[in-house]
Amino acid sequence: MKLNPQIFREYDIRGIAGTDVTEEIYERLGQAIVAYMRGKRKHNCLVVAHDGRLTSRAYAHAVMDGITGAGVNVIDIGQVPTPLCYFGLFTLPVDGGVMITASHNPKEYNGMKVAVGTATIHGEEIQKLYRVALRESFPKARRPVTITRMDLLPKYFARVLRGITVKRKLKVVIDAGNGVSGPVGAPLYEQMGCEVIPLYCDVDGRFPNHHPDPTVPKNLTRLIATVKRTKADCGIGFDGDGDRIGVVNEKGEVIFGDKLLILFARDILKHKPGATIISEVKGSRTLYADIEAHGGKAIMWRTGHSLIKAAMKKFHAQLAGEMSGHMFFKHRWYGFDDAVYAGARLLEILGNTKKPLSVLLGDVPKTYVTEEIRIATEESKKFDIVRKATRYFKDDLGLKVITIDGARIEFEDGWGLLRASNTSPVLVMRCEADSPKRLKEIKHLIERKVNELNK
Repeated sequence: MKLNPQIFREYDIRGIAGTDVTEEIYERLGQAIVAYMRGKRKHNCLVVAHDGRLTSRAYAHAVMDGITGAGVNVIDIGQVPTPLCYFGLFTLPVDGGVMITASHNPKEYNGMKVAVGTATIHGEEIQKLYRVALRESFPKARRPVTITRMDLLPKYFARVLRGITVKRKLKVVIDAGNGVSGPVGAPLYEQMGCEVIPLYCDVDGRFPNHHPDPTVPKNLTRLIATVKRTKADCGIGFDGDGDRIGVVNEKGEVIFGDKLLILFARDILKHKPGATIISEVKGSRTLYADIEAHGGKAIMWRTGHSLIKAAMKKFHAQLAGEMSGHMFFKHRWYGFDDAVYAGARLLEILGNTKKPLSVLLGDVPKTYVTEEIRIATEESKKFDIVRKATRYFKDDLGLKVITIDGARIEFEDGWGLLRASNTSPVLVMRCEADSPKRLKEIKHLIERKVNELNK
């Protein structure tokens, strides 16, 4: 069987459905996962779930055929968001799990996330799985195996509701983008006592209304308009598989991931003084300053949900978050990224005050930021460009450069980030400054050097 090595990415397996990934490949991957997990199984059982893409249910059946054919039992929790699969890892007697999803990628894609224990594998471990999948022989079932169908939603709802109270009636608009979170987020928030105005909360793997990525402003157009028209307290958007959140305030202004994390951090630090909170290299300087100002310990880390989760364990963090909308709560939760749960925590904060969302973040200093700039390059050159740029800004210009993930070049009145994408032949750039003029200068300075190195 031919396997395209390019589908084995940094954080997941992902490719074009019907071409890069097929039912036969999913069955092979199911067998490979069992072989890869040899010696790591206590319960001899895996949880399997899938998103709402048109091919996902068939692919879930195929991977379950591979897993059971190799002698391991399955708990099939059906069509649910990725965080429900993670929830299963912590609450079911399983050794790991498989989520069939391509997250927020275009509709023609599909893929999978693989967990061993309670952690998703990434990096070299995904490459190990690839090498195992290339084998011609796999374990065979020596005794009867089972596939148990289970509805995990009632247990998930009960667990969320046990820990969260919304003290006043709120009006919230939800845009699920026809992803798999609509049937979870809308009823949960209603059970929390909120008035919910749903947008595109029916699951449709064709994504007919807009791309299910709430971090892209153009995908929030209808959400913003509906929040303003209905005078809602906020709007919440989910990505295709429900592990990333987008938020707009009552004025229809987008609250990006780093500002949202400020809100969550302030709330947690009231209850856990001195708590460690993690974000990534793309986060605003105001985020790290605000955490420290409120008595927390701020840690800047590498981008990537699997890397962030590993860092949370390492540093015993109570909270973490990324610009991309991944929010990780260890405080009162399990530490995995869950957009529906993050939305519930946001509504709890709003319900505990009469102040609007815009006012709660009104004291954060104003800065000016670029959107994420993606610069095409060659796969073989991208890391070398970042290395050379780091030397130039650090050694030649004498600037402070943070190298935890690429090069974050620090200026007195701003910063600029240059890093190589983990998943494509692209350089990722983002800048922040205290004024529009300075933002333009920093952006131009870095772009000029990148263009010189990218020839």
